[in-house]
Amino acid sequence: MPGPKRVNSPMESLSQLRSLGLFDARVPRYTSYPTAPQFSPRSNAAETENWIRAIRPGATISLYVHIPFCRRLCWFCACRTQGTSSGSPVAAYLETLKAELARLAELLPEGVRLEHLHWGGGTPTLLKPEQISDLAQAILDVVPLADKAQFSVEIDPSEVDGARLDALAAAGMNRASIGVQDFDPQIQDTIGRQQSYEVTRDAVEGLRARGITSLNMDILYGLPHQTETRIAESVQKVLSLSPDRVALYGYAHVPWMAKRQTLIPTDALPRPEERLSLYETAKQLFVWDGYEEIGIDHFARPEDGLAIAQRTGRLRRNFQGYTEDTSDTLIGLGASAISRYPQGYAQNAPATSAYQAAVRNGELATRKAHAFTVEDIRRGRIIEALMCDFAVDFDELAKELGAPMADLRGFADGIENAFPGMVSLGPTRFEIRPEGRPLTRMIARYFDAYAMAASGHSPAV
Repeated sequence: MPGPKRVNSPMESLSQLRSLGLFDARVPRYTSYPTAPQFSPRSNAAETENWIRAIRPGATISLYVHIPFCRRLCWFCACRTQGTSSGSPVAAYLETLKAELARLAELLPEGVRLEHLHWGGGTPTLLKPEQISDLAQAILDVVPLADKAQFSVEIDPSEVDGARLDALAAAGMNRASIGVQDFDPQIQDTIGRQQSYEVTRDAVEGLRARGITSLNMDILYGLPHQTETRIAESVQKVLSLSPDRVALYGYAHVPWMAKRQTLIPTDALPRPEERLSLYETAKQLFVWDGYEEIGIDHFARPEDGLAIAQRTGRLRRNFQGYTEDTSDTLIGLGASAISRYPQGYAQNAPATSAYQAAVRNGELATRKAHAFTVEDIRRGRIIEALMCDFAVDFDELAKELGAPMADLRGFADGIENAFPGMVSLGPTRFEIRPEGRPLTRMIARYFDAYAMAASGHSPAV
């Protein structure tokens, strides 16, 4: 009679992960497939216009609005943002957004409604209360909210007050996201992000006082001077605020892409093995407090929509990370915003000046795009399933996509040899074993058919 299955010790598991290259690899986060570096430059927006016109009348879609301005530029951030101490660039940008909305209204079929609306940045909460109200109304005049729609906004606790929260609540915001990163004062000074626990707590209380019951918080691991003790203290403070869901992202140090990151001392950054320990420390605290693990880097209360989506097989992944949004159309408005249509991706001009010039000329601001091939769709759904569920049922996916099951399974040929002991491949199902989950992004890369410049992506752990 066979004995019990042997379980590797922590040191053995660490050695195996090291031997498979986890601590050296740089791979995409796979919030899209293909990833954004694969988009091709295109100056003609006619294809995007056709994709918008092809949306089914009466369909529900999602909308992302990018506000690229910040009063302060955090050194750790690699997002498309720009600093401003004046209100005039913001006011001009909002007028351009409204012009882009007007052009969208000309193209959209009748009866389209919004299932999900998200304002990101940058710092959406630097808008004045009247600007918040005006922008929200301009959006809803073009695409009204559907029943039970979600309207989320990224909140900077240091750049929000009661009047702005009142305006957001009146506009229909019912979900908020707060970036924490880390509460340790030395770490905050090193990354250029001063934000006290008290300021964050006050913002949370202000949101809840206005009926915003769904709250997300972001925290980073892998920051300079971060230790297991320090991240544990920050996580405990996050837990004291009882967010409904938490994103635990790994800090990506890419100073060749984000010049402001040159202000962060590289000798203060934790080593790759230490990054994994920081992640595991934070993860255990969230799990011990009753949060469910969602994919590779999110945690949610069991009653939260993200946890329910995972349990019911509806969890998805897009440019905002994990989501329960199952709409096949996500339209991005604003500079650098990316749209996803059933036919492909379209990205607006990244520079604010180029974006504004295109819109003022009566055009869509599309500057990069990628039209899906049949293989893109198949590989993309496999990668999304692995990122969400750590497994893919080739038989079920074949029915969903109308594809030969053997073709889908063929993408996995040889993968057990590439990741020995970390994955399991059966006749109709592929699965990442629990001990292999730190390798998830590397395993997803195995299904990626495109060449990749590793320097353009974040560490695998």
